[in-house]
Amino acid sequence: MSSSEPSSVCGEADIIAMLAPLAEGVPGAFGLMDDCALITPEAGSELVLKTDPVAEGVHFLPDDAPEDIAWKALAVNVSDLAAKAARPIGYLMALAFPEAPSTAWVGRFAAGLAQAQQRFGCALIGGDTDRRPGPLTISITILGAVARGRMVRRGTARPGDKVFVSGTLGDAALGLALRKTPALAGAWGLSAVEADHLRHRYTRPDPRLALSSALLACAAAAMDISDGLAKDAARMCSASACGGRVHIPAIPLSAACARALDAQPSLISQVVTGGDDYEILAAVPAGQASAFRTAAAAAEVPVTEIGSFLEGRGLVLDGADGRPLSLAKSGFDHFA
Repeated sequence: MSSSEPSSVCGEADIIAMLAPLAEGVPGAFGLMDDCALITPEAGSELVLKTDPVAEGVHFLPDDAPEDIAWKALAVNVSDLAAKAARPIGYLMALAFPEAPSTAWVGRFAAGLAQAQQRFGCALIGGDTDRRPGPLTISITILGAVARGRMVRRGTARPGDKVFVSGTLGDAALGLALRKTPALAGAWGLSAVEADHLRHRYTRPDPRLALSSALLACAAAAMDISDGLAKDAARMCSASACGGRVHIPAIPLSAACARALDAQPSLISQVVTGGDDYEILAAVPAGQASAFRTAAAAAEVPVTEIGSFLEGRGLVLDGADGRPLSLAKSGFDHFA
């Protein structure tokens, strides 16, 4: 938390009271006044659950705005549901503070969560707070729903399927670099608007919930890209017991990212390994590729074919010269 926040602090009861409005409209949340929440799945649906915590210094910076921290904490969990073609229902949240937070900080954090909830269509249904040594940590467990037997899995890609990604890749990794070293904007020849775009993509990821229908109709497998394209595509290959080939020149880039690459071509390694994209990686059977593009366009989500799944094992990333790209690392690793 920023040291510039006012000195008035919140106790545990105060924090819960400030977060309680986020549970309004959910009967099973009991206004955050019970020890547990109660969820009844809709008839014919199954629950999809995901936990993805974020911590200061790893997923966000100490001087990030509380509103952005809150948004990202929820968005990274919603992104996993989006890749499963699941609809968010609600979430549990555990907050671990190194010291008592200020009233102003909690208020801004709650406002960021309210914005994210409205965007993603879910509500807070319970959780806990505590104080312990170490960085500020926000642990969210999100619940989603999908029609029975229809969840799109990671390990069901097959040789011959096409590799698709949504949106553009690499923006968040370069945005983080700009947050740490603002002078890079000048070195990369970025306009103020382009630099802001990259920073925004790091602080405010936008899960691709609108792609749900296209995934259900056309995708053989899907997952979100959180630790970098190279690592996550290799994970899908491994889980699916097949190989894959991705063509680096086909990777979709924003105008800001493309400009930075023109100035510093070596940034391509950050584009494919940097993480924090929170876009969707999908395996689509060749016969469904056209239908997938059409369905994605109807949902106003850009998708791009960047390669194929193959017989064998392992992932190959072909560079612009046709040779495999050599990477010092495949992607983000908490324990590397």
